Amino acid sequence: MRIIADLQIHSRYSGATSPRMMLNEIGYHASLKGVNLLGTGDSLHPQWFRELRNELLEIDDTGVYRLKSGPSDVFFVIQTEVATVHKFKGKARRIHHVILFRDLETSKQAAEALSNYGDISSDGRPVLNIRPVELVERLLEIDEDCFIFPAHAWTPWWSIFGAIGGVDKVEECYEDRADKIYAIETGLSSDPPMNWRVSSLDRYVLISSSDSHSPYPYRLGREAVVLNLETPSYEELVKALRTKDRSRVLMTLEVPPSYGKYHWSGHRRCGVGPIPPEKAREMDYRCPRCGRRLTKGVEDRVEELADRPRGYRPPDAIDFIYVLPLQELLALSMNIDYTSETLLQSKKIWSEYSRLVSKFGSEYNLLLETPIQELAKASNEHLASLVNDMRSGELEIVPGYDGVYGKILPKARSPVKREKTGQNKSSTLEDYF
Repeated sequence: MRIIADLQIHSRYSGATSPRMMLNEIGYHASLKGVNLLGTGDSLHPQWFRELRNELLEIDDTGVYRLKSGPSDVFFVIQTEVATVHKFKGKARRIHHVILFRDLETSKQAAEALSNYGDISSDGRPVLNIRPVELVERLLEIDEDCFIFPAHAWTPWWSIFGAIGGVDKVEECYEDRADKIYAIETGLSSDPPMNWRVSSLDRYVLISSSDSHSPYPYRLGREAVVLNLETPSYEELVKALRTKDRSRVLMTLEVPPSYGKYHWSGHRRCGVGPIPPEKAREMDYRCPRCGRRLTKGVEDRVEELADRPRGYRPPDAIDFIYVLPLQELLALSMNIDYTSETLLQSKKIWSEYSRLVSKFGSEYNLLLETPIQELAKASNEHLASLVNDMRSGELEIVPGYDGVYGKILPKARSPVKREKTGQNKSSTLEDYF
């Protein structure tokens, strides 16, 4: 069975999340997107846990759940994210970790254990005063099948390799429990080729997820991992990820890294950025306007840890495909400002989005499977051209920096320095089944 999984999201109980992050909304929009396996987000939070318990039904003791009332083609696994703060080499390290649980009961036990280290009711993503190695130990004492991995690994703040508060190696984070870590979530501002440059990451399966704070399909499922499982079950999911089985973990769906909010360096407050890595280094990462430190870009940080040249691909690397949200491409095709969430949610965009998704089955079916000529007939040639450019890596993007998303530019409108998405050929999911 083909599974498109987004294993890291949040509920409305996390900071800076949409009040519409409710299970029925999440399930509905996931079905439109074409995502059929979701993490629940925030399962440690008492109020969200009650909603999970009341609104989800476990399927035949598989550790996979569905909504009691909602789309039948969308499944859930119990998931949370926590932040840890600890000192390493005299410096505070602030790191986010994703945790998958076998079932709701296991999550409940974890909540009881971890409440000793912080207030789990204060935020859907609680901050815990615990070393990552202790976090892993406490979780594995509860259930050896808890699955832990670092979230958005390269983001400057709150990540394992982040320029601000991160470390240089997985072992420096998880110490003598690093052997219990099997996956790295790469985040929006990096892609597999960037991670392939760091040889110490070869043993991990690279996965992608949306980290969504909103239920809308331009956020939910914008990155995902594509799996081939006999049946959707927690055991099969964890086994596939632990073994890095290429017959089961087929690929990741990635936004181009330049689209991410931290790809290059800059200082948003002063409007300085995006700054290419070589230029930022020349500037000693200082803002030319105020003299404060620039927020170092993910590409810069990868360069610091890389021990391989650009373009290196490990022999057992898992494939990937670049994608961008359909609503944003629709807005571009209609000359509407796609960076405005208000406009993305407008009747004009939603009406056309809903019509196309209804015709082609899901957003991912449209973006990755539909012949371009068929799409042109169903919508307009500008949208078809944008989708074709997305598939072939010809879309150009002004890189994101310091919390500002990268800007997608149609090819004829490219007045400033930008990066191509870099994918060399068109691929579809059907190539892997």
